Amino acid sequence: MARPARSTLAQALALPGLLLCLGGLGVAFAAPDAGPAAPASAAGSDAKAGDARPGDAASDAPRAFTKTPAKPLPKLSDGEGAGQRVLVVPIKGTIEPGLVPFVRRSLRENPGVAAVIFEVDTFGGRVDAATEIRDAVLGVKVPTVAFIHRRAISAGALISLAADYLVFSNGASMGAATPIQMSGGEAKPVGEKMVSYMRAEMRATAEAKGRNGDLAEAMVDADVAVEGVIPKGKLLTVTTDLAEELGLANARHESRRELLAALGLADAEVAAPTENWAEGLARFLTSPAVSGVLMLIGMLGLYMELSTPGVGLPGLVGVLALGAFFGGHMVVALAGWEEVALFLLALALLAAEVFVIPGFGIAGVAGLALLGVSLVMAMMDLPLSVAWDGGVVASALTTVILALVGSVALFFVVLKYLPDTRLASGLMLKTTLGNPVELGGEGYTSAPEDWTGYLGQRGVASTPLRPSGKAVIDGTLVDVVSQMDWIDKGTPVRVIEVEGVRIVVVRDDAKGVEEA
Repeated sequence: MARPARSTLAQALALPGLLLCLGGLGVAFAAPDAGPAAPASAAGSDAKAGDARPGDAASDAPRAFTKTPAKPLPKLSDGEGAGQRVLVVPIKGTIEPGLVPFVRRSLRENPGVAAVIFEVDTFGGRVDAATEIRDAVLGVKVPTVAFIHRRAISAGALISLAADYLVFSNGASMGAATPIQMSGGEAKPVGEKMVSYMRAEMRATAEAKGRNGDLAEAMVDADVAVEGVIPKGKLLTVTTDLAEELGLANARHESRRELLAALGLADAEVAAPTENWAEGLARFLTSPAVSGVLMLIGMLGLYMELSTPGVGLPGLVGVLALGAFFGGHMVVALAGWEEVALFLLALALLAAEVFVIPGFGIAGVAGLALLGVSLVMAMMDLPLSVAWDGGVVASALTTVILALVGSVALFFVVLKYLPDTRLASGLMLKTTLGNPVELGGEGYTSAPEDWTGYLGQRGVASTPLRPSGKAVIDGTLVDVVSQMDWIDKGTPVRVIEVEGVRIVVVRDDAKGVEEA
């Protein structure tokens, strides 16, 4: 027999409950004190009003600029590097979370190299992914070179500044690192918290490698003016020539071969790792479109499972889809065990709603809410207030809500059209196989349209109720659920509640009930 769906009222309560909880989470994210304290490089607690301090974008006065000549590239070998190895890591295309594990693995699997060259050609990408790669570059113990072969824009500028040496090719550019958020296909400015965060990251990275922090900030914030370099109101983007004039470029070379020769590593073995299948799969699973589809499938499967008693194929498919979502995001270091713990807790609450607690109540709503929260958290890796100000939370919330609404819409489409398909006709029983009492309690009947007639009726449990099972009520074998405890087969029962197609029974102590 096709398992009966839960009531439309119960289904309708799930979506508002989730949206309400997600909205409460968003308010918490937006709290003014939710973010970290401003870095020391961005502001000083003892600053006086009107003082122009390094990193203080509030000052209108242009910052003085004194050129510091860039140090030349080192000779890393007495000869031509024969017998030595150099690692070349490409930083190309969009900077996205899937690039993070590739960079980390490349560095981890190639110890003992004489130098690491990052070949950069990117228009930028996600800030959280860029900061992860920036941290990995800063942690390298051998000389590092960012070879900007064409462009290092936005997030690419942050990664490049983390290297010990900057090498430009002819016609290259670096800068324009102000963060933006996409809304309706248009790039829009972010709030001050996000700009301040990125400004501090750029300055700290530049200063860690002995570069001018004011120039790095001017690439992020148009309010930062540097005397003789960039006026207020414009973002700094340097060309190869300007980078040499400002002391940002350590050298200019046209090819990897030229660069290796300048480092004294012309004959060194070059290790050039490529993306493996796991990293490619993680990048695929974490792409916005695929993530949305996985969430939609996962929520649809769980929603269908919540609407029918027992565990079936929809629930399994839903769990597998959401497992793929979390697995991909864990590989790229967006999701951690905290998000997985929330996800598992959500599944536990939903399972309790299906198997233990009659009706669709607080456990189901709380489970769906925690599921949504875990999905949102898995799609961002920034301080909460910064993520909110930069539109990351809004984007993640939009993706989750669209997936939720899409799953609900598909659910009703499935209910309407699936029973009439050829596939469903072979899986679903629509006719009576015989009188259940005559067949020893093993017969099945199609579900009546109105179950309220069973309210107050007495019958007998034809299977153990643990707590769900089957009972013969008014001569018909139906699915029931025990209100409180487990009930053994053959025990008289009485219907005390009918909610849609959900029939709740208790033990019946009255005498004279005929057994089936």
